[in-house]
Amino acid sequence: MTRQVRLGLAQYATDPRDPVQSRAASLTALDEALELGAQVVVLPELTAPGYSADPDLLWAGAETLDGPTVEAWAERVATSGAVVVGGICEREGDQLFNSAVTVGPGGVLSVYRKLHLFADEKAVFAPGDRGLAVVDTPYGRIGACICYDLRFVEVVRTLSLKGAEIVAVPTAWLPGFDKTWWDEKGMAPQATTAMLQANLDQVVIACASAAGPMGDYHFLGSSIVADPWGKLALGPLPGNDRCISVIEIDLDEVERSQHRGPGIDPRLDRRTDVYAIVGADIENGTLA
Repeated sequence: MTRQVRLGLAQYATDPRDPVQSRAASLTALDEALELGAQVVVLPELTAPGYSADPDLLWAGAETLDGPTVEAWAERVATSGAVVVGGICEREGDQLFNSAVTVGPGGVLSVYRKLHLFADEKAVFAPGDRGLAVVDTPYGRIGACICYDLRFVEVVRTLSLKGAEIVAVPTAWLPGFDKTWWDEKGMAPQATTAMLQANLDQVVIACASAAGPMGDYHFLGSSIVADPWGKLALGPLPGNDRCISVIEIDLDEVERSQHRGPGIDPRLDRRTDVYAIVGADIENGTLA
């Protein structure tokens, strides 16, 4: 397994009124990241067709997992062997899901459906029903969650205990939840929270947000990669601007970060005789 991994963030916004152009924008961003040498690329939340809570727009732009966007992502990474994690509006029967799809050269590796729906999303999307999965790739073990999921500490903790080394977070960070938009360093509050969780759970967290104004929204950007010590490896990317950036990370740091000094072992020191986190492996019908 490759331990030095080039991890790319693609920060940009797409217009849900134009799903075809949104797909093209995701492919352009993916191509740019691959040209920069990225082996794992994270795209924003609902990049296909674009972030919205408007049911008409979302139904018009929704796709199945074998639809044109996922198929195009697989074709793009076929030569390089890279992996892309991106957000789509997934259609299954009469339901829509806010999904993050992990795609490799052979197609879909894993599908995560957003567990914690934010604000008006509750009126459009069905709650996630596929649990929290971690998938083996040539570039480490990758788990995924989406945006508001980071407000629930059980999510990243569960992924870390399932062996995730990288937690990919397609997101569309918005103002209003916290008192500030950005701090003096250009960090959105959501990015600061992700850094803290990377430290507490000893994982790499890679957040790719939409950025700037689009329709009724103003996205915060501030995309980051946090290392498993809770330090910034990349970012924050500019709050309002489209930006594609790549950083090399050392996945061996994930294991090293679990041992902070003599007698300081955050994973081993957990009091599982007092508490436990139980993550449902919904697809296999078991608890893990």
